[in-house]
Amino acid sequence: MKRLFFLIVLLFSSAAFAQKTYIQCGKLIDGIADKPQTEVTIVIEGNLIADIQKGYTNGGSSDKIIDLKNKTVMPGLIDCHVHLESQGSKNSIVEGFTFTDADIAYHAAVYAKRTLMAGFTTVRDLGGTGVNISLRKAVKQGLVDGPRIITAGRAISGSGGHMDPSVGFRDDVFNHKMGPDDGVADGRDELIKAVRLQFKRGSDVIKIASTGGVLDLSEEGSGAQMSIDEIKAVVETAKDYGLRVACHAHGAEGIRRAILGGVTSIEHGTFMNDEDFELAKKYGTYLVPTIIAGKSVADSAKIEGYFPPVIKRKAIEVGTQIQATFGRAYKSGVKIAFGTDAGVYAHGKNAIEFQYMVEAGMPPMEAIKAATANAADLLGMSTKVGSISKGKFADIVAVDGDPLTDIKTMRNIAFVMKDGKTYTNQ
Repeated sequence: MKRLFFLIVLLFSSAAFAQKTYIQCGKLIDGIADKPQTEVTIVIEGNLIADIQKGYTNGGSSDKIIDLKNKTVMPGLIDCHVHLESQGSKNSIVEGFTFTDADIAYHAAVYAKRTLMAGFTTVRDLGGTGVNISLRKAVKQGLVDGPRIITAGRAISGSGGHMDPSVGFRDDVFNHKMGPDDGVADGRDELIKAVRLQFKRGSDVIKIASTGGVLDLSEEGSGAQMSIDEIKAVVETAKDYGLRVACHAHGAEGIRRAILGGVTSIEHGTFMNDEDFELAKKYGTYLVPTIIAGKSVADSAKIEGYFPPVIKRKAIEVGTQIQATFGRAYKSGVKIAFGTDAGVYAHGKNAIEFQYMVEAGMPPMEAIKAATANAADLLGMSTKVGSISKGKFADIVAVDGDPLTDIKTMRNIAFVMKDGKTYTNQ
């Protein structure tokens, strides 16, 4: 009995004297308010935010102090569109035939850490070979340093669509016909099966393509490639399994069908028109613009031999349009969440997207909210991430200078904390 009493006392004493971390912030952008706060202390207990206090407080003698009085502190940033398995280069097509899953995994671990160190503590990986699911597990188990990953596993499209790895090749190049197991599905029944397979494998979100794309070998990148009925089949099935649906779409008609089909977000949205804007507002559909990816492929297309001719043409057509469309979408009132298509360009440069968003007419504070509160809302994670709020994960970043006066400072992350663990403090 005495031993039991001693253990209870010890347990409560340990809890009472557990070390807390006090982060003293010179300026705080909390992800919710329209204006920053000054001289604020964030109290961290374990992996959660325990309190936000006015002024600079220190806690007890056993507590840890992190001095960020000369920095602007923000919630951990969220990129809603990345591809951690790969990074574009002139060898990308060849690598698709030569890399093993092990090759992909080693590269992905590097890209994941690079992304975290750039201040992105949560990402949504929208499609790869399925190694991204293993990467998510490895990060969660602490085997690999990286952001919190929400992943689509394999993305889904119709035959000849953007996710069909055989498009543009001879029929005999691949040793089997592409099907739902490969993310290639036609008609309601196959699409339902494809969604269920991704859920079975551990996907957190479903990614489809309702139009063609840029970096495949198809001739057309913007035409509609799914019917509304097919998209509804995906959305309904995903909903049954508790999953949301992100939709890659460039052309206006494919975007219209995707919104009417009930997807949660449009990815890229290059040729959205006024009808699409109104539908997006009516249905509450998010746009994830990926401006940096568009600019990146347009720049790469200028390098002789970087892309095959068919991709070069599409890269120029699409890449030069995304920023202007984003500006019109924002001004029309479409909901915006931050996403970059990292992997199309070099990982770790995600924050350049902020600059492009501001150039197109979005105020700096709104751009930061797109990567915090808005992004968390899109992912269905508002109770866990996206703001400096009591009870949320201790995902916190900081920059030197003031991003509200110079948005380029977002590219120079000086402090990164994820889940209460500090990864860098410069």
